[in-house]
Amino acid sequence: MSLTVPANLLEQAQRGDISDDDFIECIQNSLPYAWSVMSGLAGDLRCTGGRVAVNDSEPPDEASWGQLFRLVGSDAMRGAVERHFGVRMAFQNCCKVGFFDPSATEEHAEFVTPRAQVLNQKPELINC
Repeated sequence: MSLTVPANLLEQAQRGDISDDDFIECIQNSLPYAWSVMSGLAGDLRCTGGRVAVNDSEPPDEASWGQLFRLVGSDAMRGAVERHFGVRMAFQNCCKVGFFDPSATEEHAEFVTPRAQVLNQKPELINC
């Protein structure tokens, strides 16, 4: 299961749409490691004033790997995170996640190329 959904949020979803704020809260509570990566990237962008922030730190354990994969593997979660932080997110492999200011179109385009994917490969992460 990707998320631990509180009963009130499930009931709300059964009645209709849910807000991004409620969904983000569910993500934060369900996937604390993955959320810490996302909020860290957003903080890096804010603090540096840069256009790109990349996290390529290996998660500390299997549970953390799983959290990160579940978040980046869900279009709904990725979209909510992008809207929440006002960024574009890209995921290369294993643990390399990038946040891009909306103006960083060239940097984002380069990050998602097959060339960038191939250059990012590491033998020690072959089975991540």
